[in-house]
Amino acid sequence: MTTYSAVTPGHTSEPPPPAPPPRGIRATARRGIARIAVEAVAPYQSAVVRIGFAVAWLVLLLREWVHRNALFGTESAWSWGMAREWNASTRAFSILLWNDGRLWFEIVYVLAIAAAVMLLLGWRTRTASLLFMIGVLALQNRSPFVGNGGDNVIHVMALYLVLTRCGRVWSLDARRAARGHDGGRDPVGIVLWALLTAVLALVTGLGLLSTGWALLLWGFSLVQLAWWLVRRYAPGEPRTVMEMVGNVVHAGAMFVIAAQVCLIYAASGWYKIQGSLWQEGSALYYVLHLGNVTPWPALSHFIASSGAIVLLLTYGTVLVEVAFPFTLFSTRLRTVMVLIMMSMHAGIGILLGLPYFALTMVAADLLFLPTVLLRRLGDGVTRAVRARPGGPGRSRPLPAPDR
Repeated sequence: MTTYSAVTPGHTSEPPPPAPPPRGIRATARRGIARIAVEAVAPYQSAVVRIGFAVAWLVLLLREWVHRNALFGTESAWSWGMAREWNASTRAFSILLWNDGRLWFEIVYVLAIAAAVMLLLGWRTRTASLLFMIGVLALQNRSPFVGNGGDNVIHVMALYLVLTRCGRVWSLDARRAARGHDGGRDPVGIVLWALLTAVLALVTGLGLLSTGWALLLWGFSLVQLAWWLVRRYAPGEPRTVMEMVGNVVHAGAMFVIAAQVCLIYAASGWYKIQGSLWQEGSALYYVLHLGNVTPWPALSHFIASSGAIVLLLTYGTVLVEVAFPFTLFSTRLRTVMVLIMMSMHAGIGILLGLPYFALTMVAADLLFLPTVLLRRLGDGVTRAVRARPGGPGRSRPLPAPDR
């Protein structure tokens, strides 16, 4: 029997080549929105920001351990009553104002350190980011005039980190998920959620929370419960929808963090331009002669002795700060600018005795490094850890059993 093909004579039976993707602003926008909804954008950037801010805050808390009570506790010059009155007028939030006792302060300080370690390691990152924010607000709003620009940056960024999915890579959560433990069976997470919810119910019943913060914290707790229920009992479409919502919120938070850093640099640069000393190029000369912010007077005076260096550094500082937001559209130019900004902050930390401020701003700058470079840095750190004596190293085959 003769078999006839349904293909038109003169044509092959191969399928036609796929149509090229649509071009144009609308098509690009659709692809961008689809990508934002499907996956968490910039996972390495969010992870490095999480690690950087956690390290900066942890360094501050450990560095000031000896002076913690004089800065934030019962011996602070900014008394508990003054802080309570100030926060009532500004509507700031601090759990240290729930009690003026020394024991409560010590508990909160230790818990702030523990939350920073949790966020650094990426252990229960979502809960850790909330506890990290509460710790930052508790101490900084207790003594609002103690900190500097670095404290203000962490104060703001701690609020945004709660909304990010910053534990997707370089975290204990990511390692647990890679081992297949990302389902609804999570006894440790359940116990942690139950404990924190019980504490939240207690403080709410005692009337220690304002209406806004009560709604925020209870909303967070209920979202965590809903997410566990979906993973445990509805892993299909409901989980997909919640993943998409989480990815969109994460993308918005990352955009706000990047915009905040750009505003910091732009505002700093434009305010400097308005100063006469910055206009004539001599501002850094006077800064390098301030005795209370120059831990290395000989080095500072040596740099200030050269008019050309002072002029170059003064104008260069203004130039890079003003130009920074406009260089983000080019990957190569952005990388070069980020390295320049990190070098500038390293110089500020050394010459002006502001290492904590410098560390905080370097952590913010890391957000703009490309993914390829961040992955290479991560691989380099991993290799260094494995190569050290006593490190995990490479897996070796087990010896053959005796016969």
